[in-house]
Amino acid sequence: MAVHPEVLWAQRSSETDEKKNILYVTVNLPDIKSETLQYNLTPTSISFKAKAGDASKGIEERDYEFAFDLYDEVVPEESSQKLTSRSFNLLIRKKEKKAEFWPRLTKEKIRTQFIKTDFSKWVDEDEQEGDGAAIDEDFDMGGMGGMPGMGGMGGMPGMPGMGGMGGMDLDAMLKSMGGAGGAGDEAGPSGEGAESDSDDDGPPPLEEAEPKA
Repeated sequence: MAVHPEVLWAQRSSETDEKKNILYVTVNLPDIKSETLQYNLTPTSISFKAKAGDASKGIEERDYEFAFDLYDEVVPEESSQKLTSRSFNLLIRKKEKKAEFWPRLTKEKIRTQFIKTDFSKWVDEDEQEGDGAAIDEDFDMGGMGGMPGMGGMGGMPGMPGMGGMGGMDLDAMLKSMGGAGGAGDEAGPSGEGAESDSDDDGPPPLEEAEPKA
């Protein structure tokens, strides 16, 4: 009996640039047998079927598959794919160019356990302009920066608001230490306030269609 592989997804959106109006979909399944891979992308649906496993590594060979309708239309002929030893990676072009994110990957609003948000590639809808690695046709998706909202952690010369400690005088430092109770509001993702915001503004809950028997 075939089982569902883990499917991870993230997205970008654009009203003007089709290359920035995409879905990242990763079938997180190592040791896929390429000769058994059956993948089909239509404007409204996606399906996958393959055997995976490696007896030499003690990994039992099994059948994996899934199929579901997509939330909105895509452009198969402008989408691409790449098979590696660890996963099957898809870069799928959305058909309609608009700023808003898809609220979910599947058409039906029913939770599906095997479809999950890919936090390594996700950025919030309002943070896309600063995402330098949003487009990567070769699927070299390693340099995506930090977790969503963390801005890639780029170098961290000093904590936010501290100016790298360079021009801060002692009085200002003591005052800031004395008023540390309000630091969380400006501390970005490391503050409690930002953690709460992340809950509100992060990826939408994935409520997906249960697979047909």
